[in-house]
Amino acid sequence: MDAGMDLLHSSGVELVQYLQLSYRDSQSWFTFISIAADLRNTFFVFFPIWFHLCEAVGVKLIWVAVIGDWLNLIFKWILFGQRPYWWVHETSYYGNVSVPVLEQYSITCETGPGSPSGHTMGSAGVCYVMVTAIVTSTFQKKQHGKQSWVFVAAHFPHQVFMGVISGMVVAEVFGRINAIYNASFKRYLQITLFLFSFALGFYLLLKVLGVDLLWSLEKAQRWCARADWVHIDTTPFAGLVRNMGALFGLGLALNSPIYAESCKGKRGQQFSFRISCIVASLIVLHLFDSVKPPAQRELLFYFLSFCKSAAVPLAAVAIIPFSVSQVMNKQEKKML
Repeated sequence: MDAGMDLLHSSGVELVQYLQLSYRDSQSWFTFISIAADLRNTFFVFFPIWFHLCEAVGVKLIWVAVIGDWLNLIFKWILFGQRPYWWVHETSYYGNVSVPVLEQYSITCETGPGSPSGHTMGSAGVCYVMVTAIVTSTFQKKQHGKQSWVFVAAHFPHQVFMGVISGMVVAEVFGRINAIYNASFKRYLQITLFLFSFALGFYLLLKVLGVDLLWSLEKAQRWCARADWVHIDTTPFAGLVRNMGALFGLGLALNSPIYAESCKGKRGQQFSFRISCIVASLIVLHLFDSVKPPAQRELLFYFLSFCKSAAVPLAAVAIIPFSVSQVMNKQEKKML
């Protein structure tokens, strides 16, 4: 088993080396694609746009992103996947032969296990939802797309493939669950608590049994080229609290009276209102995203990350549309 995985990993390293050497001039483009695939952009960019263009798609984006990333965390903890940038230094596969040199970047030093790829799983699920919505709305039967494979030594190629397949499966499943569109706040709260409790309970249970699910953090700290690239924001629990915050905030927003007043009435049907909400949301959320929770105290960081993530859908769905509606009402009264 170990020999087979070593062979798979070594083949992946060779492919990564080839791509890094052959497409060195495209480094900035690959880095941009990797950053764009981060789920943060789903919450801060894609969600507010889609929600105000087509509410159902926006809601589905959050559910697919949150559940997909939660499943990715559980898979990572079960599979104990290696990452190229530390595997090449710790494996005995190369013996006395010099260790392959892999270039590292600021986004390479993820601290969680590598399998399956969280970036590709999340982006595949989110893109599947958006592309499906576009194809459906334009009544196209065929969709021709170009995929970009990004290798910055954060994952082995087979982990990227697993991520893509898993993300598409999650998106397809949630395309068939209609209950997410009219769930009560109580249901949102129950699901949020269940997901968090399951992940935390799974972690604590294995810790009692002597299995440290945060084993990858030590490897990241040891083998990352620069210490400042290893950040608490990439730890498994950081992603967990962000996702739980986003789901909680969405449930709170969709069941708030100001959402019903601004988005469910006649105002919500106006194109100018929807565009205004999109523009205002993108500006406000961009400014909001620039505020980073302090990383010095771990528990405080997690708590503030939860609150920040919860505030994103709450602002985009309820607070900003209500504010835009009030401004438009005042302008209309002045014109009378």
